[in-house]
Amino acid sequence: MRYLLDTHTLLWYFDDSPNLPALVAELIESFNVQKYVSVASLWEFTIKRSLGKLDFEGGVETFWEMIVSNKFNILQITEPYLSELEKLPFLHRDPFDRLLIATAITEDMTILTADNSIHQYDVMWTW
Repeated sequence: MRYLLDTHTLLWYFDDSPNLPALVAELIESFNVQKYVSVASLWEFTIKRSLGKLDFEGGVETFWEMIVSNKFNILQITEPYLSELEKLPFLHRDPFDRLLIATAITEDMTILTADNSIHQYDVMWTW
C-alpha cells in the first residue's frame, strides 16, 4: 500500500501529538507500506511558519531532515499532478490540499488525513 501524508498528519507524527490516532502512527511506522510526502507539504510548512501560524522548532531544515531520516519518499510537483489539479472541482479551496488530492489521484495513493473536506473528492483516504 502507498500512502501520501497530509501536512498535519506529518506534523502530528513528528510531534507525537495525541491528535494522531495510534493506529495511524502504527501505519506510518509499518515496514509493509510505502510513505510519501509531497514537496507541497514542505511549501505549506514554510509559508505557515514564516507567517507565524506554525511553531516548529528548527524550522524547515529540521522538518526536511526528519522527513529524510524517517525514510519518507519525497514527491516533486510534476505536470501530471497539475493536469489533474486543473480538473478538480472547487469543493475544497485550500491550494495545498488540492495539490495533495491531485497527486494521490494521479499516483493511485491513499491520503492519510483527518481533513473531512478531502473526503468530498473521489480519492482514496483513510482515518
